[in-house]
Amino acid sequence: MLEIFNQLATLLVFTLAGLDPSTALGVAAHFFVASVTKIFALLLVLIYVLALLRASLDLERMRAFLAGRNRFFGYLMGSTFGAITPFCSCSSVPVFIGFTTARIPIGITMSFLITSPMINQVAIVLLWGLLGWQITLLYVAVGFAVGMLGGAFLDAIRAERWLQPFLAKAYAEASTDNVEAPERRRLSLKQRHEFARDETLEILRRVWKWVFIGVGLGAALYGFVPDDWVETHLADGAWWQVPLAVLMGIPLYTNITGVVPVMESLLLKGLPIGTTLAFCMSTVAASFPEFVLLKQVMQWRLLVIVFAMLLVSFTLIGWILNALGPLLSGMM
Repeated sequence: MLEIFNQLATLLVFTLAGLDPSTALGVAAHFFVASVTKIFALLLVLIYVLALLRASLDLERMRAFLAGRNRFFGYLMGSTFGAITPFCSCSSVPVFIGFTTARIPIGITMSFLITSPMINQVAIVLLWGLLGWQITLLYVAVGFAVGMLGGAFLDAIRAERWLQPFLAKAYAEASTDNVEAPERRRLSLKQRHEFARDETLEILRRVWKWVFIGVGLGAALYGFVPDDWVETHLADGAWWQVPLAVLMGIPLYTNITGVVPVMESLLLKGLPIGTTLAFCMSTVAASFPEFVLLKQVMQWRLLVIVFAMLLVSFTLIGWILNALGPLLSGMM
């Protein structure tokens, strides 16, 4: 289904606008159109559906289930949902907004947001075919671990305090008795539609310009940064090259499907597996465009915490896997 957006971008950019697909400008413009249309479609559909569910179902019971003794199960479900949804980091943000407006616990929501860009079905198939089942299982296990531990950490520090006011208020209301809940479940179909429509338009009003800014930045980097730039700046895997690889991956926005061939290329050129995975995870899960969009739902303090948490996690993963490199090589 997501291929529809690529086909639309091809029609608009290459056929109607006449840009050359072999040029950096053509690649960047195609990326921009495909990503913007995809994100707005997701915003419209997913937020509307989640808002409609909020107006129709007893989400208080669901929140109580996820927030109580089944919190670990909630982290697992958040990461699993992230893994089975084919979203890149920017495309995951609309779903994140929908989850937060539905007042799903922040840790579970962040487990989804962290895992979603790193793992999907297409990436698993590509990884398995190009790099073997051992690296595939290792990558999936690391992705789930980062998502679930990150969600648990953010719950432990009560990160919902640092959401933007309109979302923080919703979380505060979730902790009190909601006297409107029974009435909301008795709303007519028309009233539920009006509630979902109004909430969708309100969220779009808050974030639309940041979608353009964030995706525009990602498109510029995607189109104008040479493919071999990373390979020429990473050497033989010294300890300091892991954090360097993580920092280098931040501006090079792509999705996990696009980064799998890069992983194969880096490994074939002799880069250690830890450095390679740290770089690729940073590229798909800690991109500048994603954080531009997240600024609309997070205060600076929370944004910095999430950003630092990901960078530290990816660096530690890289160091650990590099240290285990000889053992891993013997298994492959």
